[in-house]
Amino acid sequence: MRFMCLINYNEAEMAKATPEEMKQFGAEWDAFNQALAKAGSPGERLEPSRAATTVRVKNGKADVLDGPYADTKEQFAGYFMLDVPDLDAAIEFAKTCPGARYGSIEIRPFWQAPAGQSW
Repeated sequence: MRFMCLINYNEAEMAKATPEEMKQFGAEWDAFNQALAKAGSPGERLEPSRAATTVRVKNGKADVLDGPYADTKEQFAGYFMLDVPDLDAAIEFAKTCPGARYGSIEIRPFWQAPAGQSW
């Protein structure tokens, strides 16, 4: 099964980390990224939420806003994709993600079109 794993960080909590903690965090990310590469799983880190732009269209009119879509403590910080046998395997892999310590990893299966449906 294919899964999208969304990394959500509490940016305020991350900002409290000491330089030593961030160095360790970086080393853990290096190891995690190597595991992703070995599994053939792509992933990317995003700029902080302050760099986000949100576009909404209603009644044909576009509204462009500075900032993220959701005003929450945890913000979307990156993603990785997995192709594993089942949800349990995806959960086990997500548990190894360093980002889970400063937020959460949301796991979603990719949508599969029902037979005869193309979208």
